[in-house]
Amino acid sequence: MAVIPVELAGRSYEVRVERGLLADIAGQAAPFLRKARVPIVADANARAHWGAVVEQSLEAAGKEPRWYEVAPGEGSKSWESLARLTDWLLAEGVERGDHVLALGGGVVGDLTGFACSILKRGCGFVQLPTTLLAQVDSSVGGKTAINTAAGKNLVGAFHQPSLVLADLDSLATLPPRELRAGYAEVLKYGVLGNAAFFDWLDANGEQVLALEHAPLEQAVATSVAAKARIVAEDERETSGTRALLNLGHTFGHALEAETDFSDKLLHGEAVALGMVLAARYSARRGLMPLRDAERVVRIVEKAGLPSEIAALDMQADGKALADHMLHDKKMDAGTLPFILLRGIGEAYLAKDVDLSDIAAFLDEELQAH
Repeated sequence: MAVIPVELAGRSYEVRVERGLLADIAGQAAPFLRKARVPIVADANARAHWGAVVEQSLEAAGKEPRWYEVAPGEGSKSWESLARLTDWLLAEGVERGDHVLALGGGVVGDLTGFACSILKRGCGFVQLPTTLLAQVDSSVGGKTAINTAAGKNLVGAFHQPSLVLADLDSLATLPPRELRAGYAEVLKYGVLGNAAFFDWLDANGEQVLALEHAPLEQAVATSVAAKARIVAEDERETSGTRALLNLGHTFGHALEAETDFSDKLLHGEAVALGMVLAARYSARRGLMPLRDAERVVRIVEKAGLPSEIAALDMQADGKALADHMLHDKKMDAGTLPFILLRGIGEAYLAKDVDLSDIAAFLDEELQAH
């Protein structure tokens, strides 16, 4: 088992990466299950695959699982869903010293974490991420949120989990497209800050995607460790260090918005495409060697992820895509910082990017590839 500590002042927690963790949930999460009744918020698909496994472990330990099911998809990260969930948690008698289990992908983790951040001014929760994207990204670091008409993740709170159990067995039930989408976030850690990890993924990515145990555990643990280091340094994204985790996201969120946050473009696919665009834009500005940008494109394509925005067949020009970025939650005093690259493993926060130049670049991308 890989155990990665997330070191925060006075409230550190562990991320455990191994097979079989859900089958031992009662043992793994024992310190946080102080009552007989255990509230579990679960994605409907995750419950279908893993509900019985979780129940068996809890019931064997004398616990009573209490389930709240959430429909899959970003539509569940809404005001209405938040209200229904908090009402249910209150009806279940959840107290400030209790912990809620969140079983599923990033949607369930975000929704449950936000509900727990506001319930009685804050109760605990344990993340049980069942997607690769959630295991290496959204379950770690305490960002919780819902979506609104104005955009994605614009209403939320920093609320750290008490424990994260990344059960590698759960990845076997993912559709291949979802697995590849999660792998985009693994690639991100290599591109933004670890050239050696990028090289390792270039050589071992096929084995990771084939869910071979040793390479998979190494990829997940290395990704989590990278995020844990950044979160420990800049928990609330005030110094600029944590902003590096947004590599690919500013471009990606604009593409998601233009495709109505639909299955036409999954979040991880948007991040992959966003990283390609960040690399190409960095090369266009002379910030990084063109050969490095081309390596980013190749590793994304080798993973079966999208690398061309023209393939999305959007009825939008560069300005329309850039306009989506005006709603980005990272806007500060009218300026939108971008994560750009000086090379593979050398991401930095650029505050001198003109959105009109981004629009022109995106027009070139829509026509050139």
